[in-house]
Amino acid sequence: MTLFCLGSINLDHVYEVPHLPEPGETLLATAHATGLGGKGANQSVAAAQAGASVVHIGAVGPEGAWAVARLQALGVKTGYVAEVAAPTAHAIINVDPKGENAIVVFPGANMEQSLTSLKAALLTAKRGDMLVLQNETNLGLEAATLARSLGLTVLYAAAPFDATATKALLPLTDILVLNAVELAQLTKATGQSAQELAPETIIITEGAKGGRAITSAGEARFAAFPVTARDTTGAGDTFTGYLAAALLEGQSLQEALRLAAAASALKVTKKGTADAIPSRGDVNSFLRSQP
Repeated sequence: MTLFCLGSINLDHVYEVPHLPEPGETLLATAHATGLGGKGANQSVAAAQAGASVVHIGAVGPEGAWAVARLQALGVKTGYVAEVAAPTAHAIINVDPKGENAIVVFPGANMEQSLTSLKAALLTAKRGDMLVLQNETNLGLEAATLARSLGLTVLYAAAPFDATATKALLPLTDILVLNAVELAQLTKATGQSAQELAPETIIITEGAKGGRAITSAGEARFAAFPVTARDTTGAGDTFTGYLAAALLEGQSLQEALRLAAAASALKVTKKGTADAIPSRGDVNSFLRSQP
């Protein structure tokens, strides 16, 4: 089974700051680092670290070869990452001492996806494979439409929230992942409660409180794992990638949620984004240490 991810690829600039900037405030950062990021790249890396066979569909600029090489090094197949004229996307990430962040993204090449590459990639898929999407690229609707016609499961992480894109993708979504803020935005945009939305499975993450899963069988909560956070950047992407990989390998929803929550917990104990996503071995060891 293969997981296909149409997703963003970013150069992350991470600045450690004494506190997140107030409007009009200038701060001196205490440290700076760069690395691979973007919701799509993070999700692909997380799924690959979880053990899935992952094909990333994306775009970088002429200077983006480093990002493709890094994805490959982290276990992701990159044959359908196109080079386009627009510059590779980048993110400015401020992280405070408690691990909270504030992020600005320049989308660049992420919004120049190749329809030819997308179709070529998905036409290699088999019924029962999975497509993972977020809102950081164009062609999400085209990807979901084709994936559904080919018998793929569509997992959609509705972030960053975009009401128009999300309402269009909901009828094509099997598994919807979003946080509590995004759920409130979606409820306001559609006038529907979570129970009334189209996807068969809806996962709502609530940070340190864990979260809940809504299916036709009802609603069930899942727990978070208490850890000391150093950097929460990419925690949600790690959760999504691990969840997708676990479901693709045949785990039950509750098993997959527990694995994803553990991976997300380990991620926030490390600085960085894609490079800080834990391996399946580390996650399994962490779970064995839990009561």
